Amino acid sequence: MTSTMDSPLVDAMLHPVRGHMAFESCVEQLGSAIQLGIFRPGSKLPNERELAERLNVSRATLREAISALRAAGFVSTTRGRGGGTIVEQLAGEWPGEAHPSHDRQAEIEDIVVFRSVIEPGAAYRAAKTALGPEQRALLTECLADLGKANSPADYRQADARLHLAIASVCGSDELSKACSLVQAKVHQFLAEIPFLQANIANSDEQHYTIVHAILEGDAERARFVMHEHCDATAALLKGLLK
Repeated sequence: MTSTMDSPLVDAMLHPVRGHMAFESCVEQLGSAIQLGIFRPGSKLPNERELAERLNVSRATLREAISALRAAGFVSTTRGRGGGTIVEQLAGEWPGEAHPSHDRQAEIEDIVVFRSVIEPGAAYRAAKTALGPEQRALLTECLADLGKANSPADYRQADARLHLAIASVCGSDELSKACSLVQAKVHQFLAEIPFLQANIANSDEQHYTIVHAILEGDAERARFVMHEHCDATAALLKGLLK
């Protein structure tokens, strides 16, 4: 499987870096894209030139960022013909100190409030958008990936990709950026709680309803069910994380 830059999900995750934290921003964006399964295990990262141009950084900075990801076990590098930077299957999550929190409950509350505004709005807007064949196919493929997931980690990545796909079909770069930030944070939190089958069954039903409401142009239903979906996740995070 070969990763490509010509993907709306890659567009949702990777943005030009601005300011004085070029190295750190590259690590965050690429690391989040790997964590969420945008770049999947066994695939190659796009070539150095493409990535540097997309992130608006020098190749030297990009190499330093990839070196950091390699040290953390996110990627490996093969030399010679056909070589490149390969995405690894992650054994764990972000290093414990990568995202320190002084007040965990306040951080959880902040992200679930932000999500409750962003994602129902994205579902509403997606349903109002005149979707082309490629956008409709992206949504249905991402929904199907949830049913094919064979592990909790695979399911959570497929879940994140579906939410990013919903934002991406709206045609707003800023909305895609906001959704990618939300999904990266929520993904980290979900990895710390049990994989609960009762919750997954409910989520699957909600995902199906949301996607079909979007495809049918039922904006109010898409927003309402997404709001319920976000509230259910928020309740689990507040109840199970300390």
